[in-house]
Amino acid sequence: MPSYGFLSTHPPTRCGLATFNAALSAHLTADGTPGGIVRITDGSDDQRALPGVVHTWSARTPAGWREAATALNAFDVAIVQHEYGIYPGTDGEDVLPLLRRLTVPSIVVLHTVLRQPSGRQRSLLEQIIAAAGAVVTMTDTARDRLLVGYAVPSDKVTVIPHGAAEHIGVPVHRRPRPHLLTWGLLGPGKGVEWSLRALARLQDLEPTPTYTVAGRTHPKVIEHQGETYRAGLHRLGAQLGVAHGVDYQDVYHDEATLGRLIRSADVVVLPYDSHEQVTSGVLIEAVAAGVPVVATAFPHAVELLTGGPGLVVPHQEPAALAAAIRRILTEPGLAARLAGRNRPLAADLRWPAVAARYDALAERLVAHRATVVSAASA
Repeated sequence: MPSYGFLSTHPPTRCGLATFNAALSAHLTADGTPGGIVRITDGSDDQRALPGVVHTWSARTPAGWREAATALNAFDVAIVQHEYGIYPGTDGEDVLPLLRRLTVPSIVVLHTVLRQPSGRQRSLLEQIIAAAGAVVTMTDTARDRLLVGYAVPSDKVTVIPHGAAEHIGVPVHRRPRPHLLTWGLLGPGKGVEWSLRALARLQDLEPTPTYTVAGRTHPKVIEHQGETYRAGLHRLGAQLGVAHGVDYQDVYHDEATLGRLIRSADVVVLPYDSHEQVTSGVLIEAVAAGVPVVATAFPHAVELLTGGPGLVVPHQEPAALAAAIRRILTEPGLAARLAGRNRPLAADLRWPAVAARYDALAERLVAHRATVVSAASA
């Protein structure tokens, strides 16, 4: 098995990318395969290096990509997480010279593929893909968007879904009232205000639903806006008369606690404002856990839920959101049918299956490189 170097944000940083990298690296090295994390940080991050971190690339270090590349070259394959805003330089351009400096095969994982990038963003991503050995998108939508909107060879792109923890085996503890759940880092664009307005339209149900909003405010939001968004949600809930039914859990749940919370939900609500989001780890976790989902029509939800384990509604329309939630809570057999549609998907979405696909891709890259080196030396 090849050894793996990972470039990403990483715990104790708390963001979706860090959580993803921690899970992927853990599963790819679970059998004793050597691996190491090259962690990218900015000034607001907790700088402590957890076990497994072999190098820290501070975004404030000029040309820090040089040492980061050197650290990654100690492994057989480099897996690089790409998201706008985590690497230094305009549009995160400093990841490009790092990729070009690598002497080992690289897999670049694209967490965002913009539908309408700036000219600079398009050019930069095309150069990143040209420098990579392989590129992974997590949805067919992202792959299609990449191939239509960017100059990218199709044989370089592989679709591997976002992984999910094993929550399906967690015992279900149903609550006395219907339980709606939204979780993840909080901030503008999360759309929780639309869920609160939907909840106000469901007060005629008996018993009335409760709604849990679990997660701390995103560190970047705290840095620039403080807790303005969360405070606005509290005010809105009070104005709508639903504050008594909303539980704000301002914590970052560990996997076991989150699993119990997800499995206690009757409906996971994803009311996101984004029209761009091609990957949602929260959506994958909910589907893999077997819980019905109501989501706005962001691209990943449209791809995964249409005709499948959930209902998709228009953005920023609380009446439509409420109607979909009402259907799941009241229409006989609907929740069970939606949960049943999760099962064929769930096995492919769990981390062991996802990690095996990365392993297969890495082995192909290593074998191809060995063939090229052998031919060159012949």
